[in-house]
Amino acid sequence: MRAPLSWVREHAALPAGVTGRDLAEKLIAAGLEVETVERAGADLTGPLVVGEVLAIEELTGFKKPIRYCQVNVGDANGTGEPQNIVCGATNFAVGDRIVAILPGGVLPGGFQIGARKTYGKMSEGMICSVSELGIGDDHGGILVLPPDAPVGADAVELLGLRDDVLDIAVTPDRGYALSIRGIAREAATAYDVPFTDPAAVELPAAGGESYPASIADPSACDRFVLREVRGFDPDARTPMWMRVRLHRAGMRPVSLAVDVTNYVMLELGQPLHAFDRGKLTGPIVVRRAASGEVLETLDHVKRTLDPEDILITDESGPISMAGTMGGLATEIDDRSSDMVIEAAHFDAIGTAKMSRRHRLHSEASHRFERGVDRELPLYASHRAARMLAELGGAEIVPGVTHAEAPAGRTTITMPASHPGRVAGVPYGRDAVVRRLEQVGCTVEGGADGTDELTVVPPSWRPDLVDPSDLAEEVIRLEGYENIPVRAPRPAAGQGLTAGQRLRRRVGRALAGAGYAEVLSFPFVAAKDWDDLQLPADDARRRALRLANPMSEQEPLLRTTLLPGLLRTLAKNAGRGFGDVALYEMGVVFRPDPDAPKAAPRLAVDRGPTAAEIASVEAALPDQPHRVAVVLSGEREASGWWGEGRPALWADAIEAARTVAREVGVELTVRADRHAPWHPGRCAALYHGDTLVGHAGELHPRVTNAYGLPPRTCAMELEPRLLGEPVQVRAPHVSTYPVAVQDVALVVDDAVPAADVESALRAGAGDLLEAIRLFDVYAGEQVGEGRKSLAYSLRFRAPDRTLTAEEASAARDAAVTAAAERTGAALRGA
Repeated sequence: MRAPLSWVREHAALPAGVTGRDLAEKLIAAGLEVETVERAGADLTGPLVVGEVLAIEELTGFKKPIRYCQVNVGDANGTGEPQNIVCGATNFAVGDRIVAILPGGVLPGGFQIGARKTYGKMSEGMICSVSELGIGDDHGGILVLPPDAPVGADAVELLGLRDDVLDIAVTPDRGYALSIRGIAREAATAYDVPFTDPAAVELPAAGGESYPASIADPSACDRFVLREVRGFDPDARTPMWMRVRLHRAGMRPVSLAVDVTNYVMLELGQPLHAFDRGKLTGPIVVRRAASGEVLETLDHVKRTLDPEDILITDESGPISMAGTMGGLATEIDDRSSDMVIEAAHFDAIGTAKMSRRHRLHSEASHRFERGVDRELPLYASHRAARMLAELGGAEIVPGVTHAEAPAGRTTITMPASHPGRVAGVPYGRDAVVRRLEQVGCTVEGGADGTDELTVVPPSWRPDLVDPSDLAEEVIRLEGYENIPVRAPRPAAGQGLTAGQRLRRRVGRALAGAGYAEVLSFPFVAAKDWDDLQLPADDARRRALRLANPMSEQEPLLRTTLLPGLLRTLAKNAGRGFGDVALYEMGVVFRPDPDAPKAAPRLAVDRGPTAAEIASVEAALPDQPHRVAVVLSGEREASGWWGEGRPALWADAIEAARTVAREVGVELTVRADRHAPWHPGRCAALYHGDTLVGHAGELHPRVTNAYGLPPRTCAMELEPRLLGEPVQVRAPHVSTYPVAVQDVALVVDDAVPAADVESALRAGAGDLLEAIRLFDVYAGEQVGEGRKSLAYSLRFRAPDRTLTAEEASAARDAAVTAAAERTGAALRGA
């Protein structure tokens, strides 16, 4: 909302010295978001005066029309003589009043004006257009003023060319601030000065009904007002002061009829629409759309309507999308003289859904979806009719059509001490009552010494529905800066939970292993499930859809961390960084198909009960924390020292082991087939008999779908399935030497190396310190369908030096266990 300071001053008696920046500071302190303050016309300097065209000489011989004009500027030039000015515009005649800037003046943008010879004539200034003055976008010709404009008068003051304009980002809960009325009320409160409500006018006697109308669906509209005007002059022009204000407020002047409705909307916050009376057929009805109905809107687009759309109709069918955009068939054109002015109170949610459904956002819908004052339609329609009569010569037809559905007023009971308890600052009953009355509330009670107040919020504040809303109003008007800063007092003996400490350890461990952390948005698209090659019955396809997603392209909550990580990896690879290792820790959302469809809405004026908490938790999806990594390119970099090593599926498995070590457990690795991993290079990760995750190389179709480097690897696991973290103790470091024994075992190709290692570890006993697979061989020497696995076994005793016999015995026991469990045989035996 762009609010000119001069317009705000008409309704708030601000001190004379208050500038736009001063007011912005006050409004920001009161909770409004003032983004910028534009000093319109600040770089304009005179002399800029009203002139009268005395004579025009048409210059010939040029490619475009050129006119040599004599302009009477009064005493502004110091001589009283006419000013000679060359001008290329042709939309003015002798006798017209124009705006002329004399030599020495500067137009907006730093355009210096001087006397110079052009087209063979000496030009002593410039005749200005609205775009050159910074008060419009019309480049069609110069600005022609009304014939009563005083010659020689200062045009800067006459046209209001200098003004401060506040650009306010209005949050959805403060729809009243989308009007000069609402901003002026806030300004008057901030400076504690009188406020004049532009809507506080005496309405004329009803005098019967105007154009017939009714409400067919009270859930779509609870108030609908029509007034008629006749005999409007279609050629009447919008006065300059109104055009300037509309331009300053960010709206383009169109015609007097349209400009009046826009002006009243900006002033009061009530959107209006004018129908051509001669194009209406039969009574008007406000209803929902019927299936298959079509409406061509003012933007010349034919729109197929949805049954939930709110429409204004007559006997011909839809004539307007209520609160969003009118229909082309009943628009006001340059021949319209009889008009029906509509003002209504439409359902905010219905209007918002309709505008989003049709991707049709307008100034009207912007206001209706944030809540419009239900009491305004009668006043706004009367003000618009009166302005059309005063400025366009129209006759106001007596009477008004007022269709209304009953609507109750909100009443809130609140202790007078509640705002003080919320803020931690004692305000006192008088201060609370005064601030609520400044907002517009009616306050009763508390005068007899009781603490209870009964508060009725004003009609323009539909966001005030409970005591906490009222407390916020009191606190912001009393000043957030007056709330003292106190450091919170932490409860003794509390700190990070075990889960939080584990997540920090895991993050440090992965970072130490060369992974960089990323944080992805938890939103995905249904296309991600196809890109990940998930089967149709995969549980990960069952995802929650957001009611109001940030992007319609990603409306689902993730059930796996991989899509966000893969997109981040693709972005890095696309910028030339192909050697990447990334990790992410975060929650995924796994809905229960038997859970309630919606969670109950809890009260905000008290804490929830145990039953309410249980009902909320029953409706929520399971939200486990997960850890995932992706890596591509070189895991060990190439250089002068030699060739590097590419990232392999084994690196992804090692990342999982890194996580498991922080919990204090060992993982068992088994071959598996699980999307999105390559069916021949996928490992299932087990803790005991519990599947905790998967790791390996991604399927080629997945890497193609996301634009990833070939042979990209990934891992994802769920730490909570690893059990409670084991308290890590520093191992005892033996001072005795290690005994190393190597062993090569031949097994069938189908036997996993992890099973062989597990058997060796079990058979080696307590003397085994470490075991490492250092070679895998398959070929003629071991036979077809067989492979050789070479392990290095490290033995050490904590209290003595092992003998060769002890080390060999431990090795033989390990080989025996491997033979019994896996059928392994010593190579060469």
